[in-house]
Amino acid sequence: MRLLLVEDDVMVASGMKLGLCDAGYSVDWVGSAERAEQALQSESFDAAIVDIGLPGMDGLELTRRLRSHGQAMPVLILTARDALHDRVQGLDIGADDYMVKPFELPELLARLRALLRRSQAATSAVLSFGPLEMDTAQRRIVLAGQVLEVGPREWSVLEYLLMQAPKPAAKDKLLVALTGWDKEITPNAIEVYVSRLRAKLEPAGIALRAIRGFGYRLELKAAGDVDASLPAA
Repeated sequence: MRLLLVEDDVMVASGMKLGLCDAGYSVDWVGSAERAEQALQSESFDAAIVDIGLPGMDGLELTRRLRSHGQAMPVLILTARDALHDRVQGLDIGADDYMVKPFELPELLARLRALLRRSQAATSAVLSFGPLEMDTAQRRIVLAGQVLEVGPREWSVLEYLLMQAPKPAAKDKLLVALTGWDKEITPNAIEVYVSRLRAKLEPAGIALRAIRGFGYRLELKAAGDVDASLPAA
């Protein structure tokens, strides 16, 4: 999942970005609403975290402009303002949630997960496909009853595949979901993560099929194709 963080305080932004990246997100940080608008014209994001008190255009005006231009991605507003009318104004102009500074990172992550689930039309924190279950709240994957360990990038690829399943996931969308401006990931790297996941999933009866010229899709294998052994947790 790729996030746009709009925050002018360098120390706050650095801490948030570190925490979000540790949680498995790809985060691009800009320090003004104007730069955020430029980024959104050329890049695709799954959600935006926007501070209200920005230099120049404030976060409320940025959110209003996003909605007026038909941008439907979730927007989580962060601010030091805790007055009721500020919260109401933020929600009324199109923000999906509102958090007052200072806040705890676990709460930010929980609210962000809820927004992303709603935006993907999911109804719970658990994504499942056959014998595979991914609990996005607990950051835990269970495959055929066994805990499955994956790296942060593998998690992001698998999460996107599960959100799209049974439909195929476009390779360019996977690339966007993993790429931050400060960490370039090549199409070849996507193939590496897919290969690692395929080796872990196939013994349990889940195939990760490549669709030539498009991307990848999760499929359930026939019962007779399931291996007796599973990849080590």
